[in-house]
Amino acid sequence: MKMNFDWKGMLYVLGILNIFLGALDPLEGSILIVAGSILITVYKYLRGDRHKKGFLAGCVMILVGVGYMFYLSNLGGIGPNDKSWWWAIPIAPYPIGWLLTVVLLFIHAALKWRLRKKN
Repeated sequence: MKMNFDWKGMLYVLGILNIFLGALDPLEGSILIVAGSILITVYKYLRGDRHKKGFLAGCVMILVGVGYMFYLSNLGGIGPNDKSWWWAIPIAPYPIGWLLTVVLLFIHAALKWRLRKKN
C-alpha cells in the first residue's frame, strides 16, 4: 500500500500552528507569526484558493509591521525615556494583518464545514 504524503497540507497545518502559537506572546512570537503567515500564503497560492489575495495582504501587513517593530527596537524602543509613542503607529499593520489572516482562516473553515455538511 503506497501512501501519498501531502506536503502542501503540512505547510497549511504548520502555518496555522505558527500563527496561533506566536500569538501567545506577540512580541517574541512575531517570528513564528511571520513564518506561519508566509506558509499559509504559499499554500493558498499553490492551491489556487479564492482568498489567496486576502492572505497575501495579511502577510505583507504582518511583514511590514514586524519589520518596523524590529527597526524601532533597534533604535531603542518607545517610551518616556526613548522615542515618542507616535513612533509606534507604523506597527499597526502587524496586528491588523494577523487579525485578517485569522478571520480568513475562520471563513475558510466555515465554508469547508458547510460544504461537508451539505454533502
